[in-house]
Amino acid sequence: MENIVKPYKSDSTKKSQVTEMFNKIAPKYDLLNRVLSLGIDTIWRKKAIANLNIDDHKKILDVATGTADMTLEIFKQLKPEEIVGLDISDKMIEIGNKKLLKRKLDNLIKLEVGDSENMRFDDNYFDATTVAFGVRNFGNLEKGLSEMHRVIRPGGKIVILEFSRPMYFPFKQLFNLYFKYILPTIGKWTSKDKKAYSYLYESVQAFPDYDRFGNILTSLGFRSVTWKALSLGICTIYTGIK
Repeated sequence: MENIVKPYKSDSTKKSQVTEMFNKIAPKYDLLNRVLSLGIDTIWRKKAIANLNIDDHKKILDVATGTADMTLEIFKQLKPEEIVGLDISDKMIEIGNKKLLKRKLDNLIKLEVGDSENMRFDDNYFDATTVAFGVRNFGNLEKGLSEMHRVIRPGGKIVILEFSRPMYFPFKQLFNLYFKYILPTIGKWTSKDKKAYSYLYESVQAFPDYDRFGNILTSLGFRSVTWKALSLGICTIYTGIK
């Protein structure tokens, strides 16, 4: 059973709290990502997308797209026939749409507000689905992953990029120090919501990473499941085939 970690101390659901949190930090989200990861998050996304190819993956859904960084990078690398970015936060989608307009891509990429656990798309519609740093935030992890499985065609691919816990001394200890104490302080100065970045650390600690997450994907019907740790285990790429 997943250990449910919520951003705030209230009785509301994790889903509603996550939506509230991302609406709050949306204006500073991209800046914080670049600063707090030293720009490495852009490299991680490119490595995740390298698991896809245009011949097999012409219709792609990016779940928990946020401000559309992953969606834009997929479009840049693959130029798929259709790409949709979905996120539960309307403020994040609003910022993402501004990016599309600025790049004149609003007619080529579609962003929309939606719930990863109850998607509007038909069964077996997409060739691939992706998530970058978003599955930790699903209100119900297995339900969200099951929905992603539903909308992929047989033979289609799932690619997930998610934070994980470094395994090796002393990097593991340095990572925990940074994420638990330094990152929330920087987040508070920049986004005015310290709890949002405390939640980042807490949610990473609770997330079933590596083999445990691979086993969840397998139990939900994905085959040929693989995982690859990046940057000494700060994040991990998971893949699977329907």
